[in-house]
Amino acid sequence: MTRAAAVTTIPVRAASGAYEVHVGRGLLERLDSLLPPLPGARVAAIVRPRALSGLAERAAHALARRGLAVHAIDVPAGEPAKRLEVVESIYQRLAAIPAHRADPVVGVGGGATTDVAGFAAATWLRGVPLVSVPTTLLGMVDAAIGGKTGVDLQAGKNLVGAFHQPSAVIADLEALATLPAAELRSGMAEVIKAGLIADPALAASCLADGPAAVAGDLDRLAQLVEAAIRIKAEVVGADEREAGRRAILNYGHTLGHALERLAGYQGLRHGEAVALGMVFAATVSERLGLAAPGLVDGHVRVLRAAGLPVGGVELDPDAVLEAMGTDKKHGGAGGGLRLVLLRAEGEAELVPAPERSLLVEAIRSLAAEPRVGRDGAER
Repeated sequence: MTRAAAVTTIPVRAASGAYEVHVGRGLLERLDSLLPPLPGARVAAIVRPRALSGLAERAAHALARRGLAVHAIDVPAGEPAKRLEVVESIYQRLAAIPAHRADPVVGVGGGATTDVAGFAAATWLRGVPLVSVPTTLLGMVDAAIGGKTGVDLQAGKNLVGAFHQPSAVIADLEALATLPAAELRSGMAEVIKAGLIADPALAASCLADGPAAVAGDLDRLAQLVEAAIRIKAEVVGADEREAGRRAILNYGHTLGHALERLAGYQGLRHGEAVALGMVFAATVSERLGLAAPGLVDGHVRVLRAAGLPVGGVELDPDAVLEAMGTDKKHGGAGGGLRLVLLRAEGEAELVPAPERSLLVEAIRSLAAEPRVGRDGAER
């Protein structure tokens, strides 16, 4: 089998339905052969930002070979797609086609695109098939897998959503070759997170291969992408609806989502916010005595290897804590905020947030730019 034809298939066995994630090169042109049966389907609605019309067209040609009439639905690029008015516009287009219950919605784009396409698929006619075709590193390793769909409100990120597993996920690595380094860096935050919460060997690989990966080395990226997807597939298979173990996938996201909200979802990439959130969480873990000293240093080294921020940001603790209060992991009804913390790399757990003063100290500590060498020693 040639490199171009090689495909790695990773099963996701969620309680509501199993599906496969296909990872490889040149998969857009093979979309028709990679999809499962779609009985009764006559049309396919491709949801994509206009800037990705070329990639979407390649997918459309493959879908047409399945006998589907393909319709394109434009959405804004990036986080602005995740608004209720955008979802309504998708509904109006689906009604005009018209799309019926057997007809798939195909999301082609980054995590925001697959999120909004997934939410539309989950709610149109109370649920239609979803095919996710992530075109960013972040989308491939995180957003497109696991069935979480959602949109943002002014009050917070992903507050409106539904669980709706895709019928298939197609991750064509060639789409990553066109991404700027900043987008690859952002996606690497989720790969690193997967290693930190569940697989120290993956974290070590990110330290070694992070610079090459963000420089666009598809061979290095392929190995990291597949490892991260396997971790998410295992976690989602064990806990589809975040009743327990799945919460660990939110490591770094409580502070990260708060920072994105405070930035108005502009100017701060998701992975950059999550990187700072992981440093914050590691700091809290150490200061609580949950983790031994050295956890933060390890985070700094691996995140820096991928070119991600680890400090040097002045934050208002009161504003950050208020924004964190809208996090979905809030215990509610007096339960209070909960955080995903680490006892060590690969040992994550969801715990009640410690006293406010410790959180304030950890937030303020992000103002300094850590001086840590590759060997972990303070410089």
